[in-house]
Amino acid sequence: MPVVRFPQRPTGKQGQSRNDEAARAAATRVRNEPAQKRKLIAFDAETWSALDLLSRDSMKSIQELADEAFTDLLKKHHRPTDVKQALRESARLASLDEKPHANSKRPRPPTKPGRSRP
Repeated sequence: MPVVRFPQRPTGKQGQSRNDEAARAAATRVRNEPAQKRKLIAFDAETWSALDLLSRDSMKSIQELADEAFTDLLKKHHRPTDVKQALRESARLASLDEKPHANSKRPRPPTKPGRSRP
């Protein structure tokens, strides 16, 4: 019976495996990501014509119109649009959790039927 030999796993510099190198490369990509992201969006012909006409009439680029539309969408769904706003909202919610509302009353436990409270 012939002996089957499996190739050894190649290692990188200083005895590190390829997985370690891949993890390091992925971490570097995350740090080096651009501040802007790109996404391809398709429009039907009628929508594109309306957007193009709006951009010409308002003297704004399609990018400016898209920024405005997505900002409005985030506001509609109560989502922060930047880090500063997110931190402000987080601090507001934390302060609400710490202080009980002045107008709120502590609910009373239900009474047994037939008994009245003094």
